[in-house]
Amino acid sequence: MSSDDIDDTSAPLIEHLAELRTRLIYALAAFVAAMVACFTVWNPIFNVLTHPICSALAERGQECGLYLIKLQEGFFVAIQISLVGGFALAFPFIAFQLWRFVAPGLYRSEKRAFLPFLLASPFMFILGGAFAYFIITPLAFDFFLGFQQVGTLGAEGGGASETAGITFHGSVQEYLSLTIKFILAFGLCFQLPVLLTLMGKAELVSAAGLSSVRKYAVVGILVLAAIVTPPDVITQVILFTVVYGLYEISILLVRRGEKVREKELRAQGLWFDDDEEEDGAVGQDSEGRA
Repeated sequence: MSSDDIDDTSAPLIEHLAELRTRLIYALAAFVAAMVACFTVWNPIFNVLTHPICSALAERGQECGLYLIKLQEGFFVAIQISLVGGFALAFPFIAFQLWRFVAPGLYRSEKRAFLPFLLASPFMFILGGAFAYFIITPLAFDFFLGFQQVGTLGAEGGGASETAGITFHGSVQEYLSLTIKFILAFGLCFQLPVLLTLMGKAELVSAAGLSSVRKYAVVGILVLAAIVTPPDVITQVILFTVVYGLYEISILLVRRGEKVREKELRAQGLWFDDDEEEDGAVGQDSEGRA
């Protein structure tokens, strides 16, 4: 290979790396700006995140109070909220930068196929996070708070024994970590239709294949429900029902994509049924024997 050939092949690579660097700088700058913005309003964001536990405590006639176990805990809570909130706020711009980097290398048909998934992914994540916030976390906190008990004092000479009171005194950082875990877990679970449909578009999976492994999917979803949710049958059943429903929706979407692809190939004269392929193979075999 001559030096001219090396220069010709390295120039596009350098251009791609320069473009990637530019997009990463823009994405990082947007993330930092969004993180700073969230840091200035971390208290209102934290108040929104504590609404489920405050509602659960109010139903029991208890005051809503979380405690700073460590001196620096409040600062790290603000940083954690800023990081998560900043990424969520900057995600549309980060996704746009990813699209600007990838789009020039795609055909027009590929752009039309990829863009809906890029738009559906954040929507499904928000939907999963909202489902966790409004439905799962209230049920989970109600389950956890059910282990409290009121302490009693033994009466003198009455024979009644004293019982220790069990009251919730939560750590701010532990509560925030648990709530964010629920939101992230359900947001990721709701990406299942997007992921499987995209894999079906790329012909990595098929509707028939997904249907054939349905029993293994059921077992996997049950294990996921046991890991993500608290040891509460109600929340586990809800998560299993939702995720399994998303799995069945994914099969329908993949099947629909297969029908659309088959229709396009038939219109171009490039689609061959299995019977036609078998007849062609038999014909070729007969000619070979003759």
